[in-house]
Amino acid sequence: EARKNNWTMAVAVTDPGSALVYFEKMDGTQTGSVNVAIGKARAAALYKRPTQVWQDIVAGGGGGLRILGLEGAVPIGGGLPLVVDGKIVGAIGLSGGSADQDGQCAKAGADALK
Repeated sequence: EARKNNWTMAVAVTDPGSALVYFEKMDGTQTGSVNVAIGKARAAALYKRPTQVWQDIVAGGGGGLRILGLEGAVPIGGGLPLVVDGKIVGAIGLSGGSADQDGQCAKAGADALK
């Protein structure tokens, strides 16, 4: 998906417990995206939800900002749990573009498991 759209991305895949099992950084991807992609994958695995959920909560402001105190929660879209037969088998996180681009690429990766 990233190559198709000429976006440079870093991609991380974790197991269900958030341990990194795969990582790749495309040539030209900013170095800061390495830790962000890993963080998104870990957050999606640990909290069993897309990181977009955290982004939406933060965008709402108010009491929702308390999630910023949750260790490992990354409030930026682009992290998704990986689900097979209704069971979370890991998570994927991408970074390098906008949150929407990262999310689009993460969804493409997750959909490849189906």
